[in-house]
Amino acid sequence: MFITLLVVSVSAALSTFLGGLFALRFKDRAHLIVGFSAGTVVGVAFFDLLPEALEIGGMYNTGSILSMAALGFIVYLLIDRFFHTHRDAEDHHDHEHTHRGVVRATSLSVHSFLDGIGIGLAFQVSSALGIVVTIAVLAHDFSDGINTVSAIVKGGGDRKRALKWLLVDSIAPVLGIFSTLFFSVSDASLGLILSVFAGFFLYLGASDLVPESYHAHPTKWTTFATILGVVFIYLLIGFAG
Repeated sequence: MFITLLVVSVSAALSTFLGGLFALRFKDRAHLIVGFSAGTVVGVAFFDLLPEALEIGGMYNTGSILSMAALGFIVYLLIDRFFHTHRDAEDHHDHEHTHRGVVRATSLSVHSFLDGIGIGLAFQVSSALGIVVTIAVLAHDFSDGINTVSAIVKGGGDRKRALKWLLVDSIAPVLGIFSTLFFSVSDASLGLILSVFAGFFLYLGASDLVPESYHAHPTKWTTFATILGVVFIYLLIGFAG
């Protein structure tokens, strides 16, 4: 298990870092990657995390599992709004573009850390679930790298500062993954936790990545990339199952 998590951790870090390098070189294509990753995380929530949560959390009824998913959605919303509020405050009071970029990059690193925990817990359930969640998170991490660099550059930071924060964001999922080596939970509790992460993923895809992908490029190809991400996860889960 340790070797598996080590390989996954390195992959997550590389995916994030490569996403940042992609943003520095191919800014006009980033929206397609973000759109695709939106589809993958939503697909994982609906086709993998929620069904798995319902199966292993058998002692809890369907309503409880879905309620925890809703709680996960709300918690991620509050985390996102917390950072958004701080960005707005800086917008209105300081006009320090670099600071705005740093706050945004910090929020992305927190999200990446939570993604890492999700991967680690998924592997506690089964290798198959861990692999599927990892693939979705790798796509998301690539987008995270893009968004981290974009946040710093748009905030007025230079290439060196962007690379520094890209490194921080690359390390965050690694820390999240390895943190799960220090605790374990029962199958029933894992069911509830997986449903919380399903809520995380639904918010991340529907309320963060989809709007981000359409912000500058509201094209039919962006829509196609998102749908392709959902279909890809559906087929992947069918193949793995």
